[in-house]
Amino acid sequence: MSSKKDPNGMKVVVGMSGGVDSSVTALLLKQQGYQVTGLFMKNWEDDDDDEYCSTRQDLVDVASVCDVIGIDLEVVNFSAEYKDRVFADFLREYEAGRTPNPDILCNSEIKFRCFLDHAMQLGADKIATGHYAGVREWANDGRTEYQLLKAEDGTKDQSYFLYRLTQAQLAKTLFPLGSLYKREVRRIAADAGLHVAEKKDSTGICFIGERPFREFLMRYLPTKPGEIRNLDDGRVLGEHQGLMYHTIGQRKGLHIGGIKGKQDEAGEHDAWYVAAKDVKANVLYVVQGHEHPALLKNSLTATELNWISGRDPHTHWVYTAKPRYRTPDMPCEIDALSDALSDVPGDRRAEIVFAQPQWALTPGQSVVVYESRVCLGGGVIV
Repeated sequence: MSSKKDPNGMKVVVGMSGGVDSSVTALLLKQQGYQVTGLFMKNWEDDDDDEYCSTRQDLVDVASVCDVIGIDLEVVNFSAEYKDRVFADFLREYEAGRTPNPDILCNSEIKFRCFLDHAMQLGADKIATGHYAGVREWANDGRTEYQLLKAEDGTKDQSYFLYRLTQAQLAKTLFPLGSLYKREVRRIAADAGLHVAEKKDSTGICFIGERPFREFLMRYLPTKPGEIRNLDDGRVLGEHQGLMYHTIGQRKGLHIGGIKGKQDEAGEHDAWYVAAKDVKANVLYVVQGHEHPALLKNSLTATELNWISGRDPHTHWVYTAKPRYRTPDMPCEIDALSDALSDVPGDRRAEIVFAQPQWALTPGQSVVVYESRVCLGGGVIV
């Protein structure tokens, strides 16, 4: 059972980024009768004058959109909170040899914590964002539960990035784009005369932008050269400049293309892929061939679990899961939920077993579990 609230008199603060999605979010809510205020969050200051930083232009775009829609605009600076809660964790994870997803942490710590708290101080009843996802009230055993749903547009669904949200956060959140396709969003923006209707979507990590990733990381983490070894026979094949610059399954940027190895049926030499990291020895292990057994695993262990309903999912039920954003949902079972899987007291972990081997499971990335369209939650792959 789902329900809708009467918008009349309800104040909603919309997180606006200058893109078409958040702009249409604000427009739709205004048309539906909500009292709408736009809020632009400044989350990064280090490169304010850099060619890769679009903050100034984004703010200009937000102001223009708010003027056309006829809503007030607030600007808030969360740069200190972002650096402390998101960026510091990002660097720690990379330094430890893992590959984190800062967008997930940004959602849980900034957009649905700092932003939500600030909006409540402004007198808001709800917040809204331009995420492609849905939220539904559901009556379950006499209690109201808030479910996070996949978006109608499967190519744009962003529920993966929202799996760390809680019942309290979802209860205060609206996702107006959940039932729309991207092409419809752009059409709505164009019909309303919003100049951002065809604005290119932002890509990559927000504080890195379009710049080369390695160039950015080298500003914060010093190079630490080490050996690149063949996982199968231990041969030294080359040298890396730091484990943090490589991720499991990576093919490009290894600079060992001339090293001979096994050939395919056509006599061509297979490409090399990152298969493992030994952080203590500072060794990067690679294998040859996309389908090498070292790159395929049937199961994973996840930590830092968050189950959106507040209850554990069932073990040995068939669910689906995404071990990375750009993969289709894969059938799986949760084999165990236990703190016995960890050496750290209180660190409850999940063992997830897939119906078929998964390629390049990556420590630091998130695995997100679904039951049909409902996002149940997930954790960080260890």
